[in-house]
Amino acid sequence: MNKTISKAEARNYSALQLAFIGDAVYNLVMRLHSLQEGKGLRAMHMRTTGRVNAVAQSKALKTLEGLLDEEELDIVRRGRNAHPRHQAPRSATTAQYCASTGFEALIGYHYLTGQTDRLRELFTYLQTHTGE
Repeated sequence: MNKTISKAEARNYSALQLAFIGDAVYNLVMRLHSLQEGKGLRAMHMRTTGRVNAVAQSKALKTLEGLLDEEELDIVRRGRNAHPRHQAPRSATTAQYCASTGFEALIGYHYLTGQTDRLRELFTYLQTHTGE
């Protein structure tokens, strides 16, 4: 299903392309987490959307920043500095939206390069430090 690519190949993708994949991966992980909580569909949907939005993702990035190495911080910077062709959602500031794009780019980069252990480590850290 997922063909792992090299770090060099992943760096050829734009930050927005990495974020596009990272958004999907993070959404799926959060949906699976909600599923494990064993609530009804509406509750699962509400819990997931509460976790997968610009405000929550910018907070997640802030929680993780001290754990990230230079390579990861560079990916985040690329994502933060990317210029999407649309405005930030009304529910988030521009800074939060940019940070969430950086977060998604980081997730997408790790996923595409097959760094699933690192993703698990980051997700576990988030879960233990934010309850998500």
